[in-house]
Amino acid sequence: MDLNTVTEVRDARLRAPWRPGDAWLGGGTYLFSEPQPHLRRLIDLSGTGWEPLTRHADGSLEIAATCTIAQLSRFGRRSLDAPAAPLFEQCCRAFLASFKIWNMATLGGNLCNGLPAGPMISLTAALDGSCLLQAQDGSLRDVKVVDFITGAGRKDLAEGELLRSVTLPGRALECRTAFRQASLYGLGRSGALVIGTLDPADGSLAVTISAATVRPFRFWFPLPPDPDQLRRGVEASVSEEDWFDDIHGLPEWRRHMGFRLAEEVRRELTLSFEKGAR
Repeated sequence: MDLNTVTEVRDARLRAPWRPGDAWLGGGTYLFSEPQPHLRRLIDLSGTGWEPLTRHADGSLEIAATCTIAQLSRFGRRSLDAPAAPLFEQCCRAFLASFKIWNMATLGGNLCNGLPAGPMISLTAALDGSCLLQAQDGSLRDVKVVDFITGAGRKDLAEGELLRSVTLPGRALECRTAFRQASLYGLGRSGALVIGTLDPADGSLAVTISAATVRPFRFWFPLPPDPDQLRRGVEASVSEEDWFDDIHGLPEWRRHMGFRLAEEVRRELTLSFEKGAR
């Protein structure tokens, strides 16, 4: 898609005042997918040279906003020695995108679009990720991924503010995981995506529901809940208006699948916890 209203592309390393009509350019897979008549200038992040993935001494993993889906997939399959590693590939595959998209689309772009079906939102929310945000004056702030996404296409991002990276705590990477996804079509967009994580250190379990809801919801239990406890936890936090509604699924169907898949991951991880405790 030609963006015929854009008159300038500026290197993000060259500081200049933010002005109306500016937008950050990462991979551009969304920006160039449809008309953007409000844009006049793109601030290109491709030359920043940010390290795509950094494992810190405390075990945490920092993922740059410019990290591509292809880079994340390779890291999860080849380099990440942690129980949660398979989840990276599962979420990358949830894109159902071609290799061309994988090599351009970025983690930051997926989060900042804020779409309910964004699988990088699902991955980072489920692993208790935190967003590092940088304002135009250089100041930084941290926001949990589950709080960064505030609704369908909405996020906690001020004018000109930049998502710099997402950090996943080392403890989350040591969790056992369970993944479930449902779509109305064989190769359709996610209508519900549920991830469970079990912490072997203390037996706590978290269930994250996304795609079915307008924003991700993460439910944490100090010990694996029974089916009723899990259902009550979801019902207490997710209102009827929180179940997403579009051509990829009615709210009633998404709600049904959200509960069904949540119970499936609870049961899978509870059984693994009980076996490990014997």
